[in-house]
Amino acid sequence: MAKPTGNRLLDAISARFREQILSSSKHVALPVRTQLYWPDEMPQYCHFLTGGIASIVAGLDNGASTEVGLMGNEGVVGAFHIIGPIAPANECFMQVPGSGYRVPLPVLRECFKAEEEIRDRVLELVQVQSLGLSQVAACNKLHESEPRLARWLLMIRDRVDSDTIQITQEFLGQMIGSRRTTVNGILSIMERKGLLHHQRGKITISDRRHFEKAACNCYPLLRRSLDRLYEPDRTPPEASRLSTKPSLHIAGSAVRPKCHNN
Repeated sequence: MAKPTGNRLLDAISARFREQILSSSKHVALPVRTQLYWPDEMPQYCHFLTGGIASIVAGLDNGASTEVGLMGNEGVVGAFHIIGPIAPANECFMQVPGSGYRVPLPVLRECFKAEEEIRDRVLELVQVQSLGLSQVAACNKLHESEPRLARWLLMIRDRVDSDTIQITQEFLGQMIGSRRTTVNGILSIMERKGLLHHQRGKITISDRRHFEKAACNCYPLLRRSLDRLYEPDRTPPEASRLSTKPSLHIAGSAVRPKCHNN
């Protein structure tokens, strides 16, 4: 049995495909703020993280920025770059230091095109990322700072598998799109409630159960979509669970997907 790599996507694919990818990889340390890709540019490498957290950040013309997604050891940083020629407008860098397997982007593109299993896994990850990006965008717009902060800390905690998170308030403010003074005020309120303890550069979640109650409902939605990626039995849904809504009709004819020519 092959030794686990520490990356859930790599460990989920067949051993020969995993070795195929690893043979072109290099395991590297990824300190905090390591830039993994820039906006509107194709990176040289993709990264399968085995530790740490990468932030996907959207910036505006006025210099403001906010986090719209993150990646831990559940996938590959650069999945959107693998599937097509258009580079995302976001940037990605290490928010929590870690390590990972660095693989040249052209190598992964060739694997993606050649092997159905790899292609399926990458597309599943991209689907989850896309759903997460839209959910976080709505969260940043509609939810107050305190439940957003609780949601974000829980997402980080799940990926580092520790109640203690190494992060500054300035960085935290950038991630949720709030000022440092706002973040400090929220953390102080949460500490008085007994939810966490914070000191310079470090936050410790004290009460996970009540902390989840403080988070917005985006957290369980995002957590559930991530968990589904690597469920032991991912059989296709039964016909009875498929949509029973009628097809769209135009001029009396049903509009149906055309998969091939007869």
